[in-house]
Amino acid sequence: MATVPGYSPSLWVRVCHALPRLDLTLQTRDSIFIPDSWEYQQTLLVLSSLSAIALVLSLLVVLSFLVHYCCCRRGDGGSGSEEEEEDDDVSGGHGYGGRKGRGICCVTWVSVAAVTICCVAIGIGFYGNSEANDGMYQLTSSLLTANYTLTSIDLLVSDTLAGLQLSVSGPLTSLEELFGSNMPFVVSTRTCRRLSETVVALLSSLTLGRPNGSGGSNSSSNSSASSALTAPPPSIAPSLIPPTSPLPSPFSPGWAANTLMVNEDYRWLSYVLLLLLDLVVCLFILLGLAKQARWLLILMTVLAWLALFLSWGSLGLETATVVALSDFCTDPNTFVLNSTHFNTGTSTEVLDYYLTCSRRKTSPFQQLLTQSQRALSSIHTHLSSLDRDALPQFPKAERSLREVQQILNTTEGNFHQLVALLNCRGLNKDYIDSLKGLCYDGMEGLLYLSLYSFLSALAFTAILCSLPGAWRGFPSDSEEYEDSDSESEDPFTSHQARRQTAMGSQRGALPAFYSYQGAGWNPPFSSAPPLPTPNASSNGNPGYESLPLIDRQSPPPSYSPSMLTGYGVSQSNPNPGHPRNLYSH
Repeated sequence: MATVPGYSPSLWVRVCHALPRLDLTLQTRDSIFIPDSWEYQQTLLVLSSLSAIALVLSLLVVLSFLVHYCCCRRGDGGSGSEEEEEDDDVSGGHGYGGRKGRGICCVTWVSVAAVTICCVAIGIGFYGNSEANDGMYQLTSSLLTANYTLTSIDLLVSDTLAGLQLSVSGPLTSLEELFGSNMPFVVSTRTCRRLSETVVALLSSLTLGRPNGSGGSNSSSNSSASSALTAPPPSIAPSLIPPTSPLPSPFSPGWAANTLMVNEDYRWLSYVLLLLLDLVVCLFILLGLAKQARWLLILMTVLAWLALFLSWGSLGLETATVVALSDFCTDPNTFVLNSTHFNTGTSTEVLDYYLTCSRRKTSPFQQLLTQSQRALSSIHTHLSSLDRDALPQFPKAERSLREVQQILNTTEGNFHQLVALLNCRGLNKDYIDSLKGLCYDGMEGLLYLSLYSFLSALAFTAILCSLPGAWRGFPSDSEEYEDSDSESEDPFTSHQARRQTAMGSQRGALPAFYSYQGAGWNPPFSSAPPLPTPNASSNGNPGYESLPLIDRQSPPPSYSPSMLTGYGVSQSNPNPGHPRNLYSH
């Protein structure tokens, strides 16, 4: 296992990597990350099939509950109707005191608990989706930074080559013609020209997309190689490689970043839609239970079936992705070094230097850069000698000599930047940042998404098992119609009073609440003193004005139908333990 300084696999990566791997023939396989291998793909298929097995078990559980509600309860409905009616009478008519009421209440609370678990799972899913998106964002940012570094290297090399070739074909040729009569100056000029051609040849082979020494000597071949190697990031220039193009050879970080960004956008949006679907289903299930809307619960049951299939399906994809990612994050260098997508056109020595960035390893470009630096220093020495000795004798050569010196200064500036960019620390930091984003945040986000899928699948299984039993206890359409009629007749009467009145009317007419004796009557339970006889005023009106406010009595109270019904029940079922009946005459 090749170690990466500054990166170590997390605990979850090691745990997932240690899971046993079985192929389709149930034989144990290694957990080395080889995505192109059919044997490795079989192990991922076996792990994904576990969610399919769990889906089948969920369907069997739900179907067994449906059979129980549809078939078993139908046979017990006729024999238990009288017992349920008696239970409702004892409970006072509110529908939750008898055996049926307790069953309905239990089923309803099971649905509410399942919806609560589903809401918790949705919160976990939103957090996991955000973590996975953050990890992919860090990965793509690191790839774009690495792509910018590689593009800068290619641009510096191409600019240096173009400047040196221009100096060889232009000012140095003019100086050689001007110094034709003076051989020492001609030799110095030809030496500068030869050294410039040497630097051009050395820098032409300096590219991270090919091994050393395999490059050509012209700038056009170098430009084509650099454009195949890397594409400028979107912040610098439009992408030269479309995201839907096949995998380029050699590997391009810009292409990988563009492809990952497009795929991540679709993944993030898909999970947000799935989470919103689950949230809408849960909220409307609670609304349907509160409003006792049977049609709404039937609609939400259909959507719950869809959410159940999506939850188990997403769990299978997440399981395979988590296991494959743990295998990659355990030993990423081995996969990068052995993969043909990465090492095509790039030597293993160069890749290992940038992936490990060890102090014990020297740069594979060290010798090339040293030779180029010495050649540029020699050119600078010869140009200084010509500036000191040749210009007093050949004043016309000053313009060409200044052009060569300006090109040489630009070339040395580009060369120093090139040396800094070719150091392994910059690209290795981008590589470690990409690993941390993918293997830390990305892995954690996928694990949270897996937990969300598992909890939501269990919650929807419980919801589908409990909802049919919940809406069986809802009032039918005829009962709702009767309740609406009674509400239109007396809107100030409560639903409980109307129900008790209807039950009392079915058991027979109630006796009169008031007992009439002669012309007058007294309300029961009235302990108020008798009203004083009003004095007639001069205009014939009763003289209530002469009474103080504290001595005035309020009118007799009005009694609601629920009190009338309660009084009727007490008259029809007298309590034998009571010493006497207050209303007997």
